[in-house]
Amino acid sequence: MMETVRNCKKHNIKVGAHPGLPDIQGFGRREIKMSPDELTANTRYQVGALKAFLDVEEVPLHHVKPHGVLYGMMCRDYETARAVMEGIPKGVPVFGLAGTEMEKAANDLKLPFWAEMYGDVKYDRHGMLVIDRKKKAWAIEDVRKHVGQQLNSQSVTATDGSVVQLPIRDYPISVCCHSDSPGCLDIVKTTKEVIDEFNKGHGR
Repeated sequence: MMETVRNCKKHNIKVGAHPGLPDIQGFGRREIKMSPDELTANTRYQVGALKAFLDVEEVPLHHVKPHGVLYGMMCRDYETARAVMEGIPKGVPVFGLAGTEMEKAANDLKLPFWAEMYGDVKYDRHGMLVIDRKKKAWAIEDVRKHVGQQLNSQSVTATDGSVVQLPIRDYPISVCCHSDSPGCLDIVKTTKEVIDEFNKGHGR
């Protein structure tokens, strides 16, 4: 953490916390049943650990984005989403999936909400993420189409071939790519190219 925070400071990269379930062996991608109090405490513990290193380097905590299967649990279940967000410092933005219980809980707790899109994760016909325990390879042209569709039409082609609208509204947008996806650097570079093209086309 110390090395990562120092590198982010050196290269002027914003830093966010990525709290997940205490599933070390499964990298936070296996569901664990926890009480609301446990979820809140777990979030405070993980966010607080990062914030200690950020404070030493005088780097602000930019956002919090739940990790892995916890993210999906929060999308589906309001009580889970609210319990996790109770552990997030007030005023810190939350990255999440718009149109889900995550968005509702963030709004109810008056936490700034950023809508997430994905460069290397597929969606089902309900607009929910299809979480793989082990990331699969993407063709770069498919990444370009996937990100471009989300940005330009606020929609996505689901795994069954249907087109699903994404209720982004006027939220700030973040596009997530995973470092454990095969070919992650090419995925990130391609995603950034699509974002830059989108911003340029909209005068940003």
